[in-house]
Amino acid sequence: MATNRKILILGSAGQLAKAFISSLEQRGMDFVAPAESESSITDFDQISRLLDKTKPGIIINCAAYNAVDAAEEDPETALLVNARAVENLAQQCEKRSLFLVHYGSDYVFDGNKGDLYTEEDDPNPLNVYGRSKLEGEVAVREIMSRYLVFRLSWVIGPGTQNFLHKLSGWAEQNRILKISADEVSVPTFTDDVVKVTLLALEKGLQGLYHLTNSSYASRYELARYYIEKTGRQNIVVPVPMSSFKTAARRPLFAAMSNRKIQKELGIDIPTWQEGVDRFCERSS
Repeated sequence: MATNRKILILGSAGQLAKAFISSLEQRGMDFVAPAESESSITDFDQISRLLDKTKPGIIINCAAYNAVDAAEEDPETALLVNARAVENLAQQCEKRSLFLVHYGSDYVFDGNKGDLYTEEDDPNPLNVYGRSKLEGEVAVREIMSRYLVFRLSWVIGPGTQNFLHKLSGWAEQNRILKISADEVSVPTFTDDVVKVTLLALEKGLQGLYHLTNSSYASRYELARYYIEKTGRQNIVVPVPMSSFKTAARRPLFAAMSNRKIQKELGIDIPTWQEGVDRFCERSS
């Protein structure tokens, strides 16, 4: 690992970046997290100037295009942000011998395995978003000699960009909530992503890992647990994902195993239920 430990965070307005900023401030670590107007990942010249100006040793890329359905209508933007810009970032980092942390997605898988996905399984994305994320992570792995790629799933943190925030809004408007019971993955909380990422950097890990909370859940199970935990009186009804007309096809069982990263770091990552508990405590 580079002796220069200064961290540059890209995508500073997102929920994952905000969790990093909060944690790095608490730890007193050396970092910069410029506004997007100064660090747009799709402005290749701006990124080059930013790297020269800030002189980081480690880049944590939290910038991403996450609008799964909108990506079907606007594949150019999804591919620009999640693939072309990441390829450029990898080239810029490799040229300067910088270490890059990049985040992938469980949507690189088609959900047909019928078991937890491991890092050895072949990706087969079903939608534009998944393809764009796969192209980005492949670029990092092919271009760079020193990197970490973490595949995440159902990321939840402070702010408005996650399922639990949307669920809260639905619960205010409707007593009965119809939630898909056959779409399964791993709710993953930003504070756990931050902790594991920083520990992996500290330990000098490199390569591809699945970084999720432990266990797995359907959207229905997550929604019901959250509604009960927050003391709401809504009725949560399980329905098939096919009940909802969406532009993008989604994998049914995309849950990933986090065994490899736990073993490498010698840690136990909390369950998604523990993540929900913490999320609720923080929101109350």
